[in-house]
Amino acid sequence: MLPQLSIGIFVRAEEITASAIELLRGERYALTHMKSAVELLGFLKHNYHLDCLVLEVDGDLRSLLGKLQERSIFLPAVIFSPHSQDCRPEAAYSNGFEAAASTANKSQDESCAFFYHPAEVQLAIARSSEIADGIDRAIAQFLKLSTPVPVNYQSVTVDATAQLTAQSLLSRQQRRLAEKLRERLGYLGVYYKRNSQIFLRNLSATEKQKFLEQLKSSYRDIVLNYFSQDAAVNNQIDEFVNLAFFADVPVTQIVEIHMELMDEFAKQLKIEGRSEEILLDYRLTLIDAIAHMCEMYRRSIPKETSQGRM
Repeated sequence: MLPQLSIGIFVRAEEITASAIELLRGERYALTHMKSAVELLGFLKHNYHLDCLVLEVDGDLRSLLGKLQERSIFLPAVIFSPHSQDCRPEAAYSNGFEAAASTANKSQDESCAFFYHPAEVQLAIARSSEIADGIDRAIAQFLKLSTPVPVNYQSVTVDATAQLTAQSLLSRQQRRLAEKLRERLGYLGVYYKRNSQIFLRNLSATEKQKFLEQLKSSYRDIVLNYFSQDAAVNNQIDEFVNLAFFADVPVTQIVEIHMELMDEFAKQLKIEGRSEEILLDYRLTLIDAIAHMCEMYRRSIPKETSQGRM
């Protein structure tokens, strides 16, 4: 059975909710209907596998979405509003999901004002019958989203480490969703765009130090858990590699972090009167991290570019 798309519905208007549930009922979607913002936030706290949110414009929408943004939780979203602000040409989506994905690769500067992120789809309530198409468009645009907030919306005072963390979590969600779509549709259109303004080499000395401390802390957690039975270590490696990728951290810097940690551990082992030979095993940790980084760069190459080189 093909994997279902998980849709979270939080719409207070009962008529719209009933219509959406009826239109989406079937084998393609797994629906979760939430009746309060508290329920939605609680659900997302323990479940990161929603593929799309369906929301509506009301007095509490910005507050709710602000809380998601603060937690760096970004998902495809269809937002019902009294008057749609969707300025993308309808004809671009007439050929299905792939066509939508292609069109969604336009500059985010062309997007209309948004509530949540530039890839959301705003759908007029009068067009609620188009919810399935809206979900396809929202997912396609989300997969092409290069940053949760486009450069022209970003303040120079925004913390670069926070931006990189949000970018890392966004790419992780995009990859998970793309893998599901690959199983269902054979879709391969994931291409990670990076913001050079938050590359490591372009950060201020203070921001650079702060980011490298976070990166080192993340790598230390990987080393400490690497030979345990905790399956979460794979997620830790993914998060570490995502941070390094979006900051364009050179591999030499990764090796330097590894060697600094090994030196710290060696000193501790010497104090405890234990052999340092165990540290040799952690060369596997470094190899694993670099291998993951190579895979991240491989996936970042557009499909058409990689085919042209073959």
